[in-house]
Amino acid sequence: SVVSVECKKGQLWQQKLKVRLHVQYPNNRVLPIKGITYTLEVNGQEFAHGESAASFVVPALGEAEFDMNMTANMAGTLISLLSHGSDATVEYHLAGRISLAEGLLRSIPFDQHGPFRLQ
Repeated sequence: SVVSVECKKGQLWQQKLKVRLHVQYPNNRVLPIKGITYTLEVNGQEFAHGESAASFVVPALGEAEFDMNMTANMAGTLISLLSHGSDATVEYHLAGRISLAEGLLRSIPFDQHGPFRLQ
């Protein structure tokens, strides 16, 4: 879940953000994260991309918070979303890769997509 969002630098077509995230980890093994990279698309248009700010460890059956550096194009996405009306359903696509600091498996891809409703 998102804990906080801080604008570090911004222009009309590009914003640099620091996003603090909270994660709950249900597995019984420690998860040593070396880095995370991702791209977020909204309605087929890139909204943001980014990477983790530093390595971190998620404890077994535990929780952790970490920072992500994000580059976003809020103005371009907002213009696209407004063309759909105020009560439309749009698609998102979040894809990326988690790089692990140790273990046999050094990289875990993730890919999620689905709808959300503008209100």
